[in-house]
Amino acid sequence: MKEFLITTLENSRTYTLSVAELMPEREYEFKPVDTIWNFRELLHHIAYGIEWWENNFVKGKNVEWNQPPAKATKKDVIAYLNKAYASLKETISQGKPSNDAIKGFHATMDHITHHRGQATVYLRCKGITPPAYTY
Repeated sequence: MKEFLITTLENSRTYTLSVAELMPEREYEFKPVDTIWNFRELLHHIAYGIEWWENNFVKGKNVEWNQPPAKATKKDVIAYLNKAYASLKETISQGKPSNDAIKGFHATMDHITHHRGQATVYLRCKGITPPAYTY
């Protein structure tokens, strides 16, 4: 089971980072409408969400939602995504995941997929074809 979870996580990481890399840095402030996050904020939210879901639902800690301000640059956001994915991978790699940890892992993947889907729409709004979906 652990190997399956790690493979799923690595596929998510690869696809998410491909989406993040495709958007030019000058467009990281783009948002399709005024009432939503810009691309940078959206990707930052994905990274923070990975950390928060990992703590609350994979590790079983009780951590309040307290999302910090979004990272300033494309490079910073991508580094934050890498850090969040690496932490979750390390947590999953340690020992045999409990049923609750597996459920939390899948909830984390669902959250990532939800917001990454939004990010692909942002790319399309800028005339950029998203990478082919991988799983």
